[in-house]
Amino acid sequence: MLLPRRRFLELIAAVATPQFGSRAFAQNYPARPVKVIVPVGPGGANDTSSRLIAQKLSESMGQQFFVENLPGGGGNIGIAAAAKSAPDGYTLLSAAPSFVINPSLYAKIPYNPFADFAPVTLVCATTHVIAVHPSLPANSVQELIALAKANPGKYSYGSAGTGTPAHLAGELFKVSFGLDITHVPFGGGGPALTSTIGGHTPIAFSALSTAAPNVKAGTVRALAVMSARRSSLLPDVPTMAEAGAPGQEADVINGVLVRSGTSKEIIARLHDEITKAMAQPDAQERMAVLGFEPVNNTPAEFAAWIKAEIEKWGRSFGLPTFGSHDRCSRCGRLISAL
Repeated sequence: MLLPRRRFLELIAAVATPQFGSRAFAQNYPARPVKVIVPVGPGGANDTSSRLIAQKLSESMGQQFFVENLPGGGGNIGIAAAAKSAPDGYTLLSAAPSFVINPSLYAKIPYNPFADFAPVTLVCATTHVIAVHPSLPANSVQELIALAKANPGKYSYGSAGTGTPAHLAGELFKVSFGLDITHVPFGGGGPALTSTIGGHTPIAFSALSTAAPNVKAGTVRALAVMSARRSSLLPDVPTMAEAGAPGQEADVINGVLVRSGTSKEIIARLHDEITKAMAQPDAQERMAVLGFEPVNNTPAEFAAWIKAEIEKWGRSFGLPTFGSHDRCSRCGRLISAL
């Protein structure tokens, strides 16, 4: 049936408006497969959780969401690739802790975390544990700080490797309390904790999923979790703030971002679909096995979290508090307005 001319012209005018076009595009999204860039190698907790997110979105949105691992450069290679993608929602970044740590860790990074990306949601988070060998005469964080200060250079801590979130959690602890303890990098969180179990490196900064079974078995003693709240895996272990050492949060996160300029309608739909997917019992069970707890905050809340984390890591590396997030013309590092 032919439309009346007046109604036809009204529809043409509506389609010509940017708002209508944006909404129509979002309603048809996704019309083709969506790439999920994971800036770490396959097999780890971030990769595994990203694949679960991609699987759930494929099921609910009727298009394939496929993971592409782009490791290297401490995460910078994958993040940079996402920063150069089109702002159309067909490339997602599954962000690891490197997204907020690298602006302080490297003199120059190939992306701007504020200008290049639009947050969707912080999907889930786990944390690190300060664990010690049972023979170490420190039963609390405060006792560990006192012990290290009384014996400068005597004690060492193990981590999953140089530049890993566990290493940086240890460095944050060192810098915050002026401690002289030696970092010993290992080729993964498992070997680092094994060294602490054996008493070779008496302190370990370990991912929760790696540490929890050993804490429960009594082969290491957990002094605190480095998160804002206690973990359901180790409910009797205090947070760092409860242990008298605030400002030590060092979360392992999985957050989804898109290229800045992506329509708000697409961002809202992705947020809603991810939130629904992560509320499913099988997804929550799988996340719990990985040691992750769901967050699923709003884009605005995720943006505020990113800003606060970048500022925190900047302070731990002795950088100024971030303001306008301009770049230094000499070194390329993000700096605050003068």
